[in-house]
Amino acid sequence: MKKLLLNVPDAYEDELFKRYKEIERNFRERRWEPAELNGGKLCEASYAILKGHVDGTYPSIPKKPDRMLPDCQKLENAPVSFGRSVRLQIPRMIVALYEIRNGRNVGHIGGDVDPSHMDAVCVLHMAKWIVGEFIRIFHGVPTDEATRIVESLTDRHIDVVWKTGNKKRILIPGLPMLNKALLMLYSEVEPMAEATLVDYIEHSNASVFRRDVLRKAHKAKLLEYDDKSKMVEISPLGIKRVEEQILV
Repeated sequence: MKKLLLNVPDAYEDELFKRYKEIERNFRERRWEPAELNGGKLCEASYAILKGHVDGTYPSIPKKPDRMLPDCQKLENAPVSFGRSVRLQIPRMIVALYEIRNGRNVGHIGGDVDPSHMDAVCVLHMAKWIVGEFIRIFHGVPTDEATRIVESLTDRHIDVVWKTGNKKRILIPGLPMLNKALLMLYSEVEPMAEATLVDYIEHSNASVFRRDVLRKAHKAKLLEYDDKSKMVEISPLGIKRVEEQILV
């Protein structure tokens, strides 16, 4: 990958993008809690870059802050010439993201709704914004270009699934039914009902689909199929197949 953060040491840039890719990958694989934990690591990498930038010198390796909130607040005292994004906006976003990591336990008692997925969505998009701001500032590109670069950091391309009305359709003609099913499941955050999946990929016979696709794919660990609930969910092996064999 080409240098994206000019005048930032490679070790710091590598750490930032490593943590961002972990968040994106864990989110893609529905691993909500690890996505939150890695959000904290991205915060630490982000703070280290800001601190080195403001101080005008970077330690040999990134160092996390002693206390995230007060240390980020100290950045507000940097000279105005650094700009509001470096002094205020990125530090405050880091604090908010770090709070999700530390202050919202996905297993807490008493909540009516498990916040894991909701929190992971927030973590992902806040992480994208932070990384995009770093690229915009240090690489000297417009916001839309920075956003495009951030999106290019991930290998996921799902524009072959089209949402029309209350249905979805696969836009790759001639794709085998197994690959259609995996691709459709990949495009969904939650498990799908068998009947919905059959409808979306336009299979003509639900019983045949269950016999020839779902049960065989379940045995191959490409997906999880529950005979009782008739719910289907893609597995990490299925995700790997989509990304390495279908979306190429």
